[in-house]
Amino acid sequence: MKIVIIGDGKVGYKLAKQLSVENYDVVMIDSNEKKLKYAVDRLDIACVTGDAADARVQRDADVPHADLVIACTSADECNMLSCLIARRLGAKHTIARVRNPIYFNQIGLLKEDLHLSMAVNPEHIIADEIGRLLLFPDASKIETFVKGRVELVEFMIQKESRLVGMSLADMYEKFQIKLLVCAVEHCGDVLIPDGDYVIRQGDKLHIAVSHQEMERFFRLLGKHKAKVKKVIICGGGRVAYYLAVQLCAIGMQVKIVERDVERCEELCELLPKATIINGDATDHDLLIEEGIEAADAFVALTGMDEENIITSLFAKSQGSAKIITKINEDRRALMVKDFGIDSIVSAKTATADAILSYVRARKNSQASANVETLYQLVDDKVEALEFIIKSETDYTGIPLKNLEIKSNNLIACIARKREIIIPGGDDCMMAGDSVIVVTMEKRIEDIEDILV
Repeated sequence: MKIVIIGDGKVGYKLAKQLSVENYDVVMIDSNEKKLKYAVDRLDIACVTGDAADARVQRDADVPHADLVIACTSADECNMLSCLIARRLGAKHTIARVRNPIYFNQIGLLKEDLHLSMAVNPEHIIADEIGRLLLFPDASKIETFVKGRVELVEFMIQKESRLVGMSLADMYEKFQIKLLVCAVEHCGDVLIPDGDYVIRQGDKLHIAVSHQEMERFFRLLGKHKAKVKKVIICGGGRVAYYLAVQLCAIGMQVKIVERDVERCEELCELLPKATIINGDATDHDLLIEEGIEAADAFVALTGMDEENIITSLFAKSQGSAKIITKINEDRRALMVKDFGIDSIVSAKTATADAILSYVRARKNSQASANVETLYQLVDDKVEALEFIIKSETDYTGIPLKNLEIKSNNLIACIARKREIIIPGGDDCMMAGDSVIVVTMEKRIEDIEDILV
């Protein structure tokens, strides 16, 4: 499968790295020759220097024979124009990153004329992710499947947790809740556990569960955080705007601290229910004055990772109940993940996951099951994929206990019409089901890939 990536920024590089590892034929276009040299020295890809809005440059990158063109430069207009030219030249499918709320809100009108297969808005994706975390503050990360009906939740086992020293089999029996621990991370090691695994302090558990059952589970643990009512957001960019729209709509009190006066005026018009503060988020006196001690949640969304980290650590020291920090540089995220920050989000990772889902689905469209959703977990060591089974196959209708599943693979959940099934050995997959698979292998493109 030939893929052309336009734009060697953070998203473009991450996609090129992932796709080249999976043996896709990748070509990258960018006008910055120095950045391309860095990429070609480290990745198994080809590079073409030039402006992707120029049809000659696209021809040099062999766009006419591309199966997919992904435009992810920092300019929406360039992305949309590049995709239009790519389709005119013969590219089979195109994906554009579209960040401007005005463009994205009318992408339905533009999609057909631009011949776009998919439009991705990183800020919108990450705002949705943060919104879920604020609605359920016990979790440090929440990924959704089956149109939000199933969630994959990450949470840390603290020293005082009732689960410490308990095996997973005992936990399932004691709590009688329909959930499944899909992956465990401990001191950098990752495994897909069986029922004999004994939970330890410091474990990060990833559990598949419905929203209702998840709430019940945390209540039974006796450590259920209060609902978030007051939120302070540092940074007034697009993520802050999308997030504030969601939070104000459900009645949360939102304060946004933004240093740019003109942007503050824009936000005042766009968000009449939010309080907009013109000031520097790194000014601790300002944050104290605006009530950081009484805030239920603090969300750091400035354009600088370092600033987000510093303000988040200060918010933690002041007692804010839930801390969410946007960090786009993977190395920085790894450095601070043990600093007490509850949740780290990345627009780059969220965008890459959305695009990779599409790529996997397109590559093997003749398979028995299509990839609908994909998330990379635990520093990309684990993947969670949602498949939709298109028709009856050799593995449908057979109890799971009678199927041989490769090690380091797990069928975590089956969604059948309105029913959410956390599967046991007697359950089976059927045509039309949505099936969530958790795997430590890469390149899983069909459910058959996890069967012996």
